[in-house]
Amino acid sequence: MTKSFIVKEYIFTFIFWLVLAIVLWFNFQSTTESYLAMTQAVIIAAFSFTFTHFLTNKLLPKALREKKMKLFLVQLVMVIFMLSLVFSVIFTYLEVEPKDELPDNFRDHLPFLWKGFYMSLPASFLINGAACGVKFYNEHGRIERDHILLQQAHLENQLKLLQDQINPHVVFNILNHIHILMKTDTQLADFLLMKFSDILRYQLYHCNQPLVPLDKEMEYLQNLVEVEKLRWGNELDVKAQWQINNRKASIAPLLLVPFIENAFKYVCRLPGHKGYVKISCQEKNNSLYFYVENSYSDMATYKKKDGTGGIGLQNVKKRLKLQYPDSYDLNIESDNHIFRITLTLTLSDSYEL
Repeated sequence: MTKSFIVKEYIFTFIFWLVLAIVLWFNFQSTTESYLAMTQAVIIAAFSFTFTHFLTNKLLPKALREKKMKLFLVQLVMVIFMLSLVFSVIFTYLEVEPKDELPDNFRDHLPFLWKGFYMSLPASFLINGAACGVKFYNEHGRIERDHILLQQAHLENQLKLLQDQINPHVVFNILNHIHILMKTDTQLADFLLMKFSDILRYQLYHCNQPLVPLDKEMEYLQNLVEVEKLRWGNELDVKAQWQINNRKASIAPLLLVPFIENAFKYVCRLPGHKGYVKISCQEKNNSLYFYVENSYSDMATYKKKDGTGGIGLQNVKKRLKLQYPDSYDLNIESDNHIFRITLTLTLSDSYEL
């Protein structure tokens, strides 16, 4: 809560109670002397402020936090009765010339006090009810805002965790490829190192944003596919199609990486069998159509292994649910030694710089 907001709240509170005191003074002075009417108005306003302040700033916020509204209702009734009793005492005794002469015996004052008490109940109820209504509205709105901000922060942290699982995984695989090639083909290793610099630059300067341009993401995916093609050479048949119609389209960064990684990781490489990977990524009418297909064998089928967990298809599913609820269609199927992934995704027209 900012300082300016607090100052405005104090000013509003002061003006409200000042206006109430003035209204009471105008009302009382028609039946009693001006100074006495002012005294009554000030005392009533002071007691009303004290009771309602305690009720709305202490009891109500505590009841909302602890979800004990039934107890608060009991406390509200008690405060209304206590304030009505104060009003009754003021109206009964704070008179220079009472309309009804008070008896000498205190017990005989009880009918006058009782009359003042039940006549004060509506005013006490209105004052406390109105104050609680305003405070409840403000507190409920604040709690809702805090809850939304907390939920948003939780989702952002969860997305960041899922995304951070991918970054080191991709970097490790590429560096491992380069390390192997340095011993056999330095020229190819040098070319891969240049590709790796492009990949790393993209991850460093773009992937910290919620959304990135689709064409930049596709360029990044093309570099990954190119690295895999160079790594496996003639052992794999790799075909990829990339098409973008809307240059303003955007997508969550690194969302599609696990699909491509899994295709190359689990593709069939048995002796006498040439595996293949097909990739198609097209944007049309602000929708992304992504398709990955690869061959596999029963002897080298998809296994949930290595205990690393969280990287792969489960990662993508979680991110899709968080970032694209009701805006995607994901199908994963395998038959006849073919593994297919089809994703249809509704894209955004803008991205954060």
